[in-house]
Amino acid sequence: MLGTDFRTGSPNWIDLGSPDTTRAAAFYGAVFGWDFVSAGPDSGGYGFFQLGGKTVGALGPLSEEGAKSAWTTYFQSDDIQATARDVVAAGGAVRAEPMDVMGEGWLAQFTDPQGARFAVWQPGKTKGLEKTSEDNTLVWTELHAPDPVRAIDFYNGLFGWRTEEMQTPGMVYRVLSIKDGDQREASFGGVAALQEGQREPSWVPYFAVADADVIATKVQENSGSVLMPAADVPDVGRIAWLADPYGAVFAILKPNPRQG
Repeated sequence: MLGTDFRTGSPNWIDLGSPDTTRAAAFYGAVFGWDFVSAGPDSGGYGFFQLGGKTVGALGPLSEEGAKSAWTTYFQSDDIQATARDVVAAGGAVRAEPMDVMGEGWLAQFTDPQGARFAVWQPGKTKGLEKTSEDNTLVWTELHAPDPVRAIDFYNGLFGWRTEEMQTPGMVYRVLSIKDGDQREASFGGVAALQEGQREPSWVPYFAVADADVIATKVQENSGSVLMPAADVPDVGRIAWLADPYGAVFAILKPNPRQG
């Protein structure tokens, strides 16, 4: 499962773009117990979600015209300029050119060839998230794409990810691992075909929880919505798909004890 020993291709950051950061911070505080800490007066409203004083995500205002509220997953790059060139060469697009974030690291934002948005973080002083794979923190990230094989080829070209196929009811699920280390221990996410009712390709973050049903209820009590009610997935755990009050999609997972 996902750790904080980030290497090339690891998910090392997530952030949420929202039209109302005050309300979004209150929502996630009520659901996950997160605190919101501003990154400072020069940050343009950007700040960090923290749990027990450790950063578990970030939040900022929407910056692109016409953008919808959404979570963005960042992957580690050791050479962000080369990654940007590779994205374009492989048919993707650059949404935000590589930029130095006040010495904390370099970031860039992209769209893959099938339309899923993602970003890259090259660590400086800030290495990435400080807590993962615990209750109310990021535990998994999942890509839904029209053509999973084509998607894997694209990201493999950027990060060298490895894949392992799993047969699940009605589809083939492909587990992703970074290129180094034991393949199963290095797994961090998966790829699935775009399902009926899903409007566009996207990366969806999964947060570990102690009780998926309780969290789903909290989401509804705080003006969010349940997109897929909590259900048991054999050998994985109990999963639900949710959305915050502005439509940003995320998922929760109560891991099977053998997985957690």
